[in-house]
Amino acid sequence: MCTKTVTKPKAILFDLDGTLLDTAKDLGETLNLILKKLDLPAVSYDDYRPVASHGAMGLLKLGLGDNIKAYDIEILRKEFLSTYQANINLHTRFFDGMRECLKQLQQDQLRWGVVTNKPEFLTTQLLAHYPEFSLSGANISGDTLPVRKPDPAPLTHACKLMDIDAKDCWYIGDAQRDIEAGNRAGMTTLVANWGYTYDPIPVSEWQADYIIEHPLEIIDKYK
Repeated sequence: MCTKTVTKPKAILFDLDGTLLDTAKDLGETLNLILKKLDLPAVSYDDYRPVASHGAMGLLKLGLGDNIKAYDIEILRKEFLSTYQANINLHTRFFDGMRECLKQLQQDQLRWGVVTNKPEFLTTQLLAHYPEFSLSGANISGDTLPVRKPDPAPLTHACKLMDIDAKDCWYIGDAQRDIEAGNRAGMTTLVANWGYTYDPIPVSEWQADYIIEHPLEIIDKYK
């Protein structure tokens, strides 16, 4: 982890799943619905939660295991997405402290936005359930541009929409690709260690500027 001097940002960008919203149970239960149709055993919450940030493909690989080559993974991916869309906000919620964090950012006149790898049709549908996102300065999804994270382009595109220089922006996420994208964009990067941070590479080796354990630490960092 770096020891960069903290400077107050002009904007903060967030990953969505595992950073702003706890979507793991809706994603994991979608996986289990697919597995049930295939007469395969369900995956427990403890097993699917750490993989939730890896999306449909990551979860399908987890659930299918050694059986994965026996199926058309692209067909299953599309079925996963349509099933998830129908159940997108049954159990999802803000992480504890995140609503308060976003409210404080507004009070401090700090702009904020979302950069996620989630497909746009799902991002739009999910965010509509939460009034807070009407205040977001940019909502960039995995298919907004031809590339997605860990490419830095979605982050720099969000900055352009918000009229903010990337060096004056923080990016917060719970996956290594988030930190890589933020670093490549020249942003200050923070690991949301309350999220789905499972990865073969330890969080301490992701080259983030900071690792934080609770959303309200974001406020503490720049105050």
